[in-house]
Amino acid sequence: MERLHELLERIIQRVNVNLREPLFDVGPYVRGLVPWQQLVKFYAFYGITPYHPLDFHFSRANLSGSYFLGRCHVTDAILYKSDIRGDELKRSGEIFKYEGFEIPLTEDETIRIKDSYLIKTLVHNNSHDPETPEEFIIQNTVSTHYANIHGSDVEGCFLGPFSTVDLTALHDCVIGNFVYAQVGELSHRQLPAGTVWVRNGNHFDFTYHHSPDVLQRYIRFDSGKPPEGIFMDFVEGRKEDFQRIFDVVNLESFPNVPEGASVNRYAVIKPKTQFNKNVLVAQRAYIENSWMGIGANAQENCYILHSRLSGYNVTAHGAKIIHADLGEKVFVGFNSFLQGTPDHRLTIGANSIVMPHTIIDLSEPVTIPEEHLVWGLIRTQDDVADHSVPLAELASVEGPFQRGGMRFAGNGRLFVEGFQHRIEHILEANGAYFDGSSQHGHAQQSQNISFNLIQPYPEGALKGLFPTIDIHP
Repeated sequence: MERLHELLERIIQRVNVNLREPLFDVGPYVRGLVPWQQLVKFYAFYGITPYHPLDFHFSRANLSGSYFLGRCHVTDAILYKSDIRGDELKRSGEIFKYEGFEIPLTEDETIRIKDSYLIKTLVHNNSHDPETPEEFIIQNTVSTHYANIHGSDVEGCFLGPFSTVDLTALHDCVIGNFVYAQVGELSHRQLPAGTVWVRNGNHFDFTYHHSPDVLQRYIRFDSGKPPEGIFMDFVEGRKEDFQRIFDVVNLESFPNVPEGASVNRYAVIKPKTQFNKNVLVAQRAYIENSWMGIGANAQENCYILHSRLSGYNVTAHGAKIIHADLGEKVFVGFNSFLQGTPDHRLTIGANSIVMPHTIIDLSEPVTIPEEHLVWGLIRTQDDVADHSVPLAELASVEGPFQRGGMRFAGNGRLFVEGFQHRIEHILEANGAYFDGSSQHGHAQQSQNISFNLIQPYPEGALKGLFPTIDIHP
């Protein structure tokens, strides 16, 4: 296992060189974070469909428990139970548009991961960096438990647990626990835990900061210790249900999937769950005793328990919905935690937007009206007043606006319309509007997918490393 030890130290050194400013040592955070026996225990697997260009290259890497789809190249890296999903990569011949630039693509885009350590991390979408439109680059980076790298090139970065970088290019940055950043581009910055920041040039700027004392209950991560808190307790308490992924090679598909729907065989589906047509359930999603209406989706690392989603709902990567009733087209953002109880249910009206990294943890029944934007921390009905705003009211804002701990500046209409357009794009891409012959999306294209396994060296100096593998059509 000597080579695996050497690889980890190589990655730590490469990341630390990048993080000279801000000065940050990733070593104490990652050494021993995943036991060595875990890195040799699990196979990796990749999907093959006729809809995605097939081009995999793995060399000098550990890929334990990770899933790959689309064009993915991994070199000198450790990926532990990560999802590298390249089903929305740009194609040769497309025009990439960015702030007035129109950039023709001469080759299919590839996800390239090098000198990086990704722990239970989701990588999805495509590069939104205009400087690398044909490469989605993750280099010299450490990303920890349940982080999301979504359309964001990252170089020389550290991402704390349950953080999300979204449609952003990051260079030499430290992203704290439970941070959400959609800001275009950042260099040499350190974002404190619990920051929620959405910025679009001079058009608008949305910020909210979770209280550090409160956030400690939900997620904390100190050097030399694994992540702790309510979020980790929630997912760790259900991890045994995912063990079958690695115990059974040929998994049976979920029975009686409705027309146009797709339920990934690597998801966990518990009893008393019902799906309607055009539903999409991704790998590593967890659904129990819930009803998912037409066109609703549950993306990777989502948990939906004892809840009803009326239809055309978007549950973004890592979001959790427990004991809740959601109207049509409710968007629940990345890594949000919406927890009602049997006696204190959560109700969210149609067309509402729950901002990424929102925490709703109820001590009484709460209702959020339709067409509202929601953020922050909500425990009671009184909290809704300081942590939500009607979309129409926000759309009328031009200039500074404040509600509770939320600060907004700029054009509210562009902010609201931007979110609404993105929700529509997600629904279209996922095939929520499939009519039996047209408007295909991921739900229809994922119904017939082949999975193949790859395994590491079982002993010797190379134990835990995967052999160099090239997979082409």
